[in-house]
Amino acid sequence: MPDLPILRGGFTDGLSKSSYHWDGFYVGGQFGFATTDIDFSHAPKSMTDFMLRNSILQAPVGGWSLLPKNHVQSTGFGAYVGRNWQIYDALMGIEANYSYMNKISSSASDSMTRILDGETAPAGHTYTYVTSLGGGASLKLKDYATFRGRIGWDGGDFMPYAFAGLAIGRAEVSRFATVSYIKHDDYDTSVTVGGVTATTHHQDTIDTGAWLSAEQRVNAFMYGWTAGIGVEYAIYSNFLLRAEWEHVGFSNVKDISVGLNNFRVGAGYKF
Repeated sequence: MPDLPILRGGFTDGLSKSSYHWDGFYVGGQFGFATTDIDFSHAPKSMTDFMLRNSILQAPVGGWSLLPKNHVQSTGFGAYVGRNWQIYDALMGIEANYSYMNKISSSASDSMTRILDGETAPAGHTYTYVTSLGGGASLKLKDYATFRGRIGWDGGDFMPYAFAGLAIGRAEVSRFATVSYIKHDDYDTSVTVGGVTATTHHQDTIDTGAWLSAEQRVNAFMYGWTAGIGVEYAIYSNFLLRAEWEHVGFSNVKDISVGLNNFRVGAGYKF
């Protein structure tokens, strides 16, 4: 049986299994499902700070949490390109990743009124401001790109990896705010008649004010960071499948913060 190599004390290359080599350039496409938190709570802040600048109302009104945090879910798709360098079983790489998002948008509006303490008044008088704040905001995340470094481990036909890097997003943003106040002067007067003193409370309106501000940006850019984990599997020759989880945190845009978790699957080709 000359074709059975064990009789000669070894195996031929035809019966051995070679390990997949991950070094090189690669490209691919992807599809994902994202859950996004859009925090509108302080969306009117910079607008009210400007309208109430240098006034006693600026600090307290700017700290009000007027609007809610909304949770949005959506799908998206995109593409990626990268380069791996392999050193024994360790891999290092860089990757550019683009995602177009479907219908990640949300809006909110509300109003509130509070009584705030005013300036120091003359003896026997108290100044108060009946202050009302109204506002609304909306945001639509159109797409985003990440530029990340990654490290992985050569597991033969599969490679688990972790990554971190920078993110830039593009959104359509609008918001508005209204502020109004009525300034009151509260004081008491006393009148004595026939040895009986009668005290009367007074509340005079001594000032009023109202402002409105609105703005809209069709393409507002957001900058942030990204991190996550994933795994790639070589199914045939240079064709790859991948699955990953990615978290992206963006800096505030128009006082609105955005954070998302993207769960994606993809297919690629390594050159």
